[in-house]
Amino acid sequence: MTNAPVNLTEALASFDEIYSPRVVARMNDYDVRIAHAAGDHVWHVHDSTDEFFLVLDGQFDVALRDSDGVETTVVLHQGDTFVVPKGVEHKPSSPGASILMFEPSGTMTTGDRDDGDLPDHVDSTAGHSL
Repeated sequence: MTNAPVNLTEALASFDEIYSPRVVARMNDYDVRIAHAAGDHVWHVHDSTDEFFLVLDGQFDVALRDSDGVETTVVLHQGDTFVVPKGVEHKPSSPGASILMFEPSGTMTTGDRDDGDLPDHVDSTAGHSL
């Protein structure tokens, strides 16, 4: 990390992989990550942390599953933010989007628990350097 500004448009143009976030900044013990999204992610849970999303462009959907197994989907568009509370099972999906996330450093993209069926296009990572 440097003290130089990061242009998000340029940073997003520097990679093509989907669901493979890049760390663009660190603040206290948090990573600021950007990612391309397309298709389905996996059902997963972050037991100890909330997950913040900001849609930079496109549409990004977050399916949520409550403790009774009832599913609802939140549809987000450019400029929308949403926080998935810790402990809530969720599954992102998108017809195509770029997103920004705030998460504690070291948080895995597939959470602490996932459905075990990891598609090839989903990178289980704590984020990559730009």
